[in-house]
Amino acid sequence: MPILNVTDRDGSEKQVDVTMTESLMHVLRDAGYHIAAECGGAAACGTCHVYVDEAWLSKLPEAGEIEAEMVDLLEETKPTSRLSCQVQMDDSLDGLKVTLAPEE
Repeated sequence: MPILNVTDRDGSEKQVDVTMTESLMHVLRDAGYHIAAECGGAAACGTCHVYVDEAWLSKLPEAGEIEAEMVDLLEETKPTSRLSCQVQMDDSLDGLKVTLAPEE
C-alpha cells in the first residue's frame, strides 16, 4: 500500500495510506485534510493547491496547460506548486511528499 507524506498548513507531518488509485486531492480529503476543492477536481479553482517536495517533482507528469494557467493565477505559488486534483496517485508515487499550500 503506497504511503503519502503530508505536511499540513500548521507544519504538522503525517503519513497517509493510499488505498486506491485516485487523485491526490481525494486522498487528502479522505484523510481529513481541509482541501476545499470547490470545482470538484476540474482544475478550475486552485483550492486544492499543494507544494510537491522538490525531489518528487520530476516523478510526476508535467502539469497540463489548464493546470499551469490556474497555478499562475494563485498568489502563494512556488516552482513546485501543483493542483492536487490533477495528480493521479499510483504505486510509483509511494512515499510522495507534499505540503498543503496556504488557503487563498
